[in-house]
Amino acid sequence: MGNIEALIPIFGIIFTFGIPGIIIFWWIYTKHREKMRLIEQGLSPEEVKAYFADTNTKPKNPYSSLKWGILLTFLGIGIFLANLFEGMYDLDEGVTMGIVVLSAGIGFLVYYAIVSSKIKNQTPDTPRVP
Repeated sequence: MGNIEALIPIFGIIFTFGIPGIIIFWWIYTKHREKMRLIEQGLSPEEVKAYFADTNTKPKNPYSSLKWGILLTFLGIGIFLANLFEGMYDLDEGVTMGIVVLSAGIGFLVYYAIVSSKIKNQTPDTPRVP
């Protein structure tokens, strides 16, 4: 049994650093292979660069920070309330998880209410949420 237990840290290090390394290598390799195939089909390197540069044409949400701030605040409140109620009323784990998920949903609803009221009060020259 002693020899098998000695392999646990070795496998832990291999899986911790090896798997992400393989994933990163595979991503770089497939991007390179895709570029080479586009060049083989007759596109110039400038056209290939332009092809990959246009991937972020989706408009940015100007209220993204507001969304994450409200969501994380409500998640924190939910975790606090779940721990408080679990200690006071000896609740099951399912109920406490439900409190956390419910608070996240309430956070999204608050975000929606704030953003929809901001959009209604917007002037035409300010950016709109997609």
